[in-house]
Amino acid sequence: MPRPSRLIALTDAVAPRRRRFLGQAGALLAAFTLTPRLGWAQGAAFVAVRAWPAEDYTRITLEANQPLHFEYQFVPDPDRLVIDLPGMSVDAVLKGLPSKITPEDPYIQGVRVGQFRPDVVRVVIDLKQKAEPQIFTLDPVAQYRYRLVIDVYPTTPRDPIQALLADLGNKRAPSPPVAAAPQLSETPDLPPATSPPPRAKGTPAKARASASAPYVVVIDPGHGGEDPGAIGRFGSREKDVTLAVARRLKRILDAQPNLRCALTRNDDYFVPLGERVRRARAAQADLFVSIHADAVVGSDARGSSVYVLSDRGASSTTARWLANKENEADLIGGVNLGSKNEHVAKTLLDLSLTATMQDSAKLGRYLLSSLGEINPLHKRDIEYANFAVLRNPDVPAVLIETAFISNPLEERRLTDPDYQERLAQAIYKGLQRYLEATSPTPRLLMAARDGKG
Repeated sequence: MPRPSRLIALTDAVAPRRRRFLGQAGALLAAFTLTPRLGWAQGAAFVAVRAWPAEDYTRITLEANQPLHFEYQFVPDPDRLVIDLPGMSVDAVLKGLPSKITPEDPYIQGVRVGQFRPDVVRVVIDLKQKAEPQIFTLDPVAQYRYRLVIDVYPTTPRDPIQALLADLGNKRAPSPPVAAAPQLSETPDLPPATSPPPRAKGTPAKARASASAPYVVVIDPGHGGEDPGAIGRFGSREKDVTLAVARRLKRILDAQPNLRCALTRNDDYFVPLGERVRRARAAQADLFVSIHADAVVGSDARGSSVYVLSDRGASSTTARWLANKENEADLIGGVNLGSKNEHVAKTLLDLSLTATMQDSAKLGRYLLSSLGEINPLHKRDIEYANFAVLRNPDVPAVLIETAFISNPLEERRLTDPDYQERLAQAIYKGLQRYLEATSPTPRLLMAARDGKG
């Protein structure tokens, strides 16, 4: 006879290994377990449930109109995660959670919900493999109410940079002596959808790089998952635009013999700002480009912008406001402050590395010039602000605001695949011009030399 859905029993054998976690700092376990009915839960209800599957991890979010408290345990054979939510009742919103899990989810087989006790909801997450869960609560921010976040990580974490490093061999040809400084060939012909724009008059035809070490360009699609970024008048989400442009740009860059591209995220999931910086450094990035789509209170602002890191203040009021807004991504996307995640600041060696910041400014100007060929510029020159995601101490890094998604006309253009392709081509052209003008030594080659030394 099937087990009633409203009661998911657990064997006594696993009870001694039960681990309890309270989602509110300072609450006492005794008060939690001995109170038969929690008065603060009166009128509590779920307002939304979401799931964000990705190769790195799967996130489940439960959102409620009041703070959510929880306790959880891992039960083996078969592996499953059991989460109890006191003071809550199963409602129509929570019943929709199982349908959010797709068969393609890499870590979760399915989800069951039931009323374990009159005052306790139980959520059982059936796993496809052993996992290391991180469960934490978030206070209201932006458009969200109180959230319980369930991050299901594999026991052996997947490093998204390893795929890039393993694939670099596909771009390595038998190399002549390094001192010969082999020249890159002309840009090859590509299919019409990804063919590079015509070379500007006066631009050098070749750039120096080792045939055995391509330049690595890390493209950072802004926002993702719980963090939608700016939302246009017609409902377009910044996170979707940035990912679409980034994927097109990656395809163009990977088609070049001297370039290799990695994305900080390749799907709709949240990546903390510090993790984006870490991934760029782990990939031995030569250049870092973060892609965004501006939004301001009014709808008249228009044009493309390029921002470079500044630790001495912003170049304009708009730049300061924008940096503050973008730096709130971790609060909106949801970071477990109790975990061992390193803060962005810990990656900083010295923000006064003048050469790197000058290189970032030079890169920014080449990109701004290329973007100006397809879109009006919001400002004639690059702007400066203290963006957390640009805090790479030794990697030239810029943040591109492709256009204003808050402008209805530009919002329509940003969601047009043809225009997204033009944006990707323009960014590629700016990157190419910078590399041709500066001919830096690829970091992968420098790392190889250091290893031999």
